[in-house]
Amino acid sequence: MADTTHPLSATSTKNEPGFVRALGLFDGTMIVVGSMIGSGIYIVAADISRQTGSPAGLLLTWIFTGLLTISAALSYGELAALFPRAGGQYIYLREAYSPLWGFLYGWTLFLVIQTGTIAAVAVGFARYLGVLLPSISRQTWIVSPIALSSKFAISLSVQQLVAVLMIIFLTFLNTLGVRLGKLIQNIFTSVKTLSLIGLIFLGIFVGRNAGAITENFSHFWEVRNAQLIEPGANFLRSFVPSITAASGAFGVFVAFGVAQVGSLFSADAWNNIGFTAAEVKNPKRDVALSMALGTMIVITLYCLANLAYLFTLPLVQIQTAPDDRVASAALNAIFGPPGAMIMAAAIIISTFGCNNGLILAGARVSYAMAKDGLFFKTTGKLNNKGVPATALYFQGLWIIVLLLLRTRRVDAAGAVTYGNVYNDLLDYVVFSVLLFYVLTIAGIFVLRTKRPDAERPYRAFGYPFVPLLYIVAALAIMFVLLLYRTQTAWPGLVIVFLGVPVYWFWSRRAAPVRNAE
Repeated sequence: MADTTHPLSATSTKNEPGFVRALGLFDGTMIVVGSMIGSGIYIVAADISRQTGSPAGLLLTWIFTGLLTISAALSYGELAALFPRAGGQYIYLREAYSPLWGFLYGWTLFLVIQTGTIAAVAVGFARYLGVLLPSISRQTWIVSPIALSSKFAISLSVQQLVAVLMIIFLTFLNTLGVRLGKLIQNIFTSVKTLSLIGLIFLGIFVGRNAGAITENFSHFWEVRNAQLIEPGANFLRSFVPSITAASGAFGVFVAFGVAQVGSLFSADAWNNIGFTAAEVKNPKRDVALSMALGTMIVITLYCLANLAYLFTLPLVQIQTAPDDRVASAALNAIFGPPGAMIMAAAIIISTFGCNNGLILAGARVSYAMAKDGLFFKTTGKLNNKGVPATALYFQGLWIIVLLLLRTRRVDAAGAVTYGNVYNDLLDYVVFSVLLFYVLTIAGIFVLRTKRPDAERPYRAFGYPFVPLLYIVAALAIMFVLLLYRTQTAWPGLVIVFLGVPVYWFWSRRAAPVRNAE
């Protein structure tokens, strides 16, 4: 059988409760959809339209992201069916390459990818709740910023407090069992999906602006107001040109590569259902199907949402939307000032449901790592509800740390501004996330060689062409990011490979246990 216990895995005790298989195909699809739809779709269109400089560039960026994401999901399905266990991508990398590569993914996921995303979504929730309740402000301090060093500080604003309380509340709810977690997920995902459909309907049919439509679609390919994209490091500037989307074929290639950062991040987390495979009723079928159906639903909605923006707003208004809130600008054009309130309510619902799915799924990776002796032993235990409660607590604690930590910058005039540590970390790991996706999909080829006779209930769609297409396209984006986002690409790799000595520490601790067994 393919789903065997790994040599590093600790032996389970007979009295330990098991996972509850409570997730069906609908539940799994709701986890995928709910984890993918956060606040990004309502915001990142502004940045993408500045980078690509045309209505065609905006739409094609999302179409390209959709093709990439769907091809990845269709490819991952084979791995999900081959290893239907808690941990998902951690397990796939471990089995394809070595425990080290699985750990490096799990380490980066816990340190930044999952927890940083949850922190960002929690602050988004608090920020938009502040539109309805102005007392929830980032400038109203409970604890004013305290400098920890010249570059870092710690603080607690009312906005931060709301984000922290959200994390505590959702973490607690998810310790009460996967059935409650899936109920919350199904309700909020259904509501926010309907909200996004409502935005699309309003933009295309109610708020359609004849002037915007003429402006955008009569000059569909024309590049205007395109952002200058500069090399990401000084040493590159002698041989890598600064460029815009209007600079010819290479300029378009670079613009699309850089624009993928926002769209791919907004369409990420589709793989989270793989983390919960041990709780899916029919994991060998439904995990793969949930990934495929969920990504197709979300990408279709994302493309239609951007079409709705182009039906409602001229491109220049998308590029210059206040605080990049394109959806709010669209609803403001339709309803006037009440539109901002409607949009805020939709994003509050969206971010709450998104974080529930991310919190539910993320702790399962820490659990799987602990079962292999590569994380704190207590996180490898299930509570009497059949969920990894301690892993949820560890995850929640680290998210709160990320929420409280601030970056600190002093300008030439001596004025101090504060940013969010998690934002910088998320910028850093975009490149690394793509690297892990490439390695995982390449793992399909590796495992077909290593385990040719393993049972494969689902085989990657279009193998070998679809997986290869994803690998080539992702490597092309990574090449662009190395040249033009160097300042964030290399720190991401540093974060990943800082996990090597940590792996060495944990694996040495696990060795006596393995020898005793």
